Amino acid sequence: MARVLLVGAGAVGGRAARQLAETPGVELLVADADASDAQAVARVLGGKAVELALRGPLPDGLGAIAVAVDAGGDVALVERAIESRIPVTTAGDDHEAIRALLEMDAAARSGGVAVVAGAGLAPGLADVLARHAASVLDSVDEVHVARYGAAGPASRSAFRRAHRDRAVEWRDGAWQVARSRGPELVWFPDPVGARECETVAGGIALLVAAFPEVQMASFRLGEPPPRRRVAFRRGDEDWGAVRVEVWGRRGTTHEPVIYGAIDRTAFAAGTVLGVTAAALGGALPGLVDPTPGVHGLGAVSHPPAFLAELARRGVKAAAFEGVPVG
Repeated sequence: MARVLLVGAGAVGGRAARQLAETPGVELLVADADASDAQAVARVLGGKAVELALRGPLPDGLGAIAVAVDAGGDVALVERAIESRIPVTTAGDDHEAIRALLEMDAAARSGGVAVVAGAGLAPGLADVLARHAASVLDSVDEVHVARYGAAGPASRSAFRRAHRDRAVEWRDGAWQVARSRGPELVWFPDPVGARECETVAGGIALLVAAFPEVQMASFRLGEPPPRRRVAFRRGDEDWGAVRVEVWGRRGTTHEPVIYGAIDRTAFAAGTVLGVTAAALGGALPGLVDPTPGVHGLGAVSHPPAFLAELARRGVKAAAFEGVPVG
């Protein structure tokens, strides 16, 4: 039995909780800064999860920790997990928080702890799709990701920070300020369709770490109009989508491989987080390599098996064609 602690019972955490609770071999503990949110999730899951007040040391016997909290809070929890030598995964998409996590790589390696950062929609599912696309090519030199959709208040806060911060791209093997900061039209599958997205830093650091050979990488983000707070019910939230375009050589040709996915944003992100945590805890073997250090899913996932598990849970990806995002 894999004992998994989920910290954060909001839009993404609530859906990750359901995925974990319905995974055979998982014993789920749920904690949140707002105890009533954790209690509500445990109640909805009908006894398949135990609400926990996370004070003092981490519980004994944990096989993995899943973190779905605001930016900054995930960094502190990962520090505690590394100190306690417990595998941990986060769903955060804040660029600065991800960079802070990557700076813990040496400590995680030294402690033999696997840390999977950005296990949500993008970063997260996008990184798995990028790795899958790369496997079709003989070599890869560009990776471009576009995402539309927010997964609750914390995600919208990260959107605002991303748009305020300096946008960077990876070009010619180095970080550079993005050439264009204005919106560009990106085509996603229906019902999302064409949406304006802006270049941001986003989860690009995880992509570059997973694909050190790439010469160009970019991340574009489109935010839906504000709506009321996302409820626990799946049908109450906005659609989200991700598009991944990987350029490289296959034989004598230079060509793109384009993958995409579309679903309710929080549902997709929560499913990716839940599956990743269950894999780290040993309940879903063969999906993720528990390699010590801080990595994104593009570096440690086994795409065919990981994507098949997501599809079994209702999150499906597909190849498609359209206007390039890079």
